[in-house]
Amino acid sequence: MHELFPMKLPMISSVFSTIAVSLLLLISLTSVVQAQSTGTLSGYVTDARTGDPLFGANVGLQGTTRGASTDPDGFYEISDIEPGTYTVVATFIGYESQQRININVRSAGNRDINFELNSAAEQLDEVVVTLSEPFIAPPENPVSFRRLSPEEISTYPAGNSDIAKVVQSLPGVSGSVTGFRNDVIIRGGAPNENVYYLDGIEIPSINHFSTQGSAGGPVGLLNVAFFEGVELSTSAFSASAGNALSGVLRFNQRTGNDREFRTNFRVGASEAALTTEGPLFKGDASSSNTTFIASVRRSYLQLLFQLIDLPFLPDYWDYQYKVDHRFNSRNRISLTGVGSIDDFRINVPGDITPNQQAILEQVPVIQQRSNTTGLSWQRRLSDGLGVTRTSLSRSWFYNDFSRYRDNENEEGLFSRNRAREWRKTLRNETTFFRERSTITAGASARVNTFRNDFFDENRDLEFISDLTFISYGGFFQWSSERLSDRLDLTAGLRFDGNTFTDSGNQIYRTLSPRAALTMNLDETGQWKAVLSAGRYFKKPPLNLLGYRENSVFVNRNTQYIRSDHLTGGINYFPRPSTKIAVEGFLKLYDRYPVSIREEVSLANLGGGFEVLGNDDVESAGKGRTYGVELLAQQTFESNYYAILAYTLFWSEFTGFDRDVFLPSAWDSRHLITFTGGYRIGNSWEFSLRTRLLGRTPYAPINEQRSIETYPAFVFDYNRLGNDRLKPFNATDIRVDRKWNFKNFSLDIYLEIQNLFGQNTPSEPSFLLQNGDNPQLVRVDQLSESSLLPTIGIILDF
Repeated sequence: MHELFPMKLPMISSVFSTIAVSLLLLISLTSVVQAQSTGTLSGYVTDARTGDPLFGANVGLQGTTRGASTDPDGFYEISDIEPGTYTVVATFIGYESQQRININVRSAGNRDINFELNSAAEQLDEVVVTLSEPFIAPPENPVSFRRLSPEEISTYPAGNSDIAKVVQSLPGVSGSVTGFRNDVIIRGGAPNENVYYLDGIEIPSINHFSTQGSAGGPVGLLNVAFFEGVELSTSAFSASAGNALSGVLRFNQRTGNDREFRTNFRVGASEAALTTEGPLFKGDASSSNTTFIASVRRSYLQLLFQLIDLPFLPDYWDYQYKVDHRFNSRNRISLTGVGSIDDFRINVPGDITPNQQAILEQVPVIQQRSNTTGLSWQRRLSDGLGVTRTSLSRSWFYNDFSRYRDNENEEGLFSRNRAREWRKTLRNETTFFRERSTITAGASARVNTFRNDFFDENRDLEFISDLTFISYGGFFQWSSERLSDRLDLTAGLRFDGNTFTDSGNQIYRTLSPRAALTMNLDETGQWKAVLSAGRYFKKPPLNLLGYRENSVFVNRNTQYIRSDHLTGGINYFPRPSTKIAVEGFLKLYDRYPVSIREEVSLANLGGGFEVLGNDDVESAGKGRTYGVELLAQQTFESNYYAILAYTLFWSEFTGFDRDVFLPSAWDSRHLITFTGGYRIGNSWEFSLRTRLLGRTPYAPINEQRSIETYPAFVFDYNRLGNDRLKPFNATDIRVDRKWNFKNFSLDIYLEIQNLFGQNTPSEPSFLLQNGDNPQLVRVDQLSESSLLPTIGIILDF
């Protein structure tokens, strides 16, 4: 359906006054508050394979005389550090050194910087100085891999600490064309083709008000204050990741502080968040083996929307926690949880415009609840031979998606999807270390339960669904880091199955081999060639499998969606902190579900406020996405960073005619992103993001059928690709001013979205004009060129 957020909040005249007040506030605070204090940096240094602490390792701040050595527990602490940004280096005799760049030291709120050092193959009698390059990828995923640090995430312009928006700065990753949703669209693939892991535990969605059957939504639900780092793979997926066709996002959470209690308070553009962490059962000891970190966030977006008289009020809570207990250097357990409470309500404006009236009549009423809880046990094998990870998790998702003829009074209910999903998963993964290689094997089993009370008056359809089945999978991955002087190689195999679909237990149909190699083209490793090929499968979403007609599960004959990837490129590292790369990619899809009723591939759906999968389908569709990516990236060195990326791509899918490929809803062709930042001294930081997305296809409405189904619309998917939106272009900036006091640190930032007032493209909007001859009347939308300034506060103590 049409986007629900077609209006910017303030008018231009009030925007500039808001900006002026914001700047005055920053300037006045700058002149009043001039306190400065020093900071402390600490963490642990351990053996990467055994987990044992390294006693006597040296940790220092590059370019300074500041440093410390680790105690018998592997703990170090560097005190009296002038606030600023540093490169932290850890060294130990017989081990390869490691460095962490862009570490921001403040007077309070510094996270632990931990190092896991790998043993050097030679020269064990001296310190081996081999500085890690900031772009190093894991051996099992050497191609199309990106990593984001907490520092990069926290100051991302217009990100509002929302990780789904942050990853859109990376090559080949775009959001929805209007910019108001967090759909992660990777290399022309649909938003439902990605999987998300939180500390190795799969979570169904990372957004509030998410599209059931997909994962996008307007606001992220993960708190970035938890992250140790974020890893994104856009191809060459490890065999351990199932159900991924376009992307794998891994969110690695840090553990809470084991020595003292700390608190972080943040107020952003749409919400306030409180995060606290510290030791449990510490007693008189200097540190504890048990730690926690927990947060709660509350939106106030509904108050702002009500204040400016918008016709809908998005209201949400979310929470996140992690409890970690270390038995010894070899064994630890973690309890992780994340959840949300979402309510999307109607608000009737006082002086309503035709555009507001259209939104008021057509917007759905949504209530959602979600929760994922997981218990993980990590055990290192003796003598550093390997590590095994076992997890037991439970995910629950509730979605009440209702449509009314009269939204104002919530009368005339004509469609409702009241669904519940449960996923209970047991997973084990074991990695064995060899001198120059690793072997990983694992398996998982999941109990899937789906219940839905559905009816749609326009389709004369009603059913109650109750479905439970088991899905399972297994995998094997071998990776060599030094097959020869210049060649690294990885290869894997995976299978998946389930007990519900007709071919679900025929696991030979889902065998998915994959392989990738990295070759140094010169002796120094500045030039690298990368190549990968793989076959990947995805199980159809639960609500598609649970769809019924005449008490029959009509989609029981659907098959796993298949995608074959071929990716290759050249990487050039003129220095350890700079990367220039070109990468070509090809994805070939088969067995994609096609709606029998609408004759459209489901690859084109899932990017709006809807429910994906309530339809009779056949696994008859094909697809292809292909293109080239260019990347130039400078990680934070000295006082600046920059990422410039351009992707030229095509995205095409078929319906039932497998020989006719049509542009998909994601076929924007051109994607340009630039993100950069610059620091002045220790107190000021400026960052900028600009995006350009080409002309995106959309399906026009079928006016005759939509008159009968209004306020729901019927789209003419046969014309998808005939009409395209105008290019999308927006520039956002952010200015941070930071202060460091004795017991706390303060960051106040000003953020301006759409700095140059560019119009946001949107699909045509319509109202039904009743009478003897009912007809749809196009509504002139309000100007989309408003600037959106906000002020945020981050307080650590």
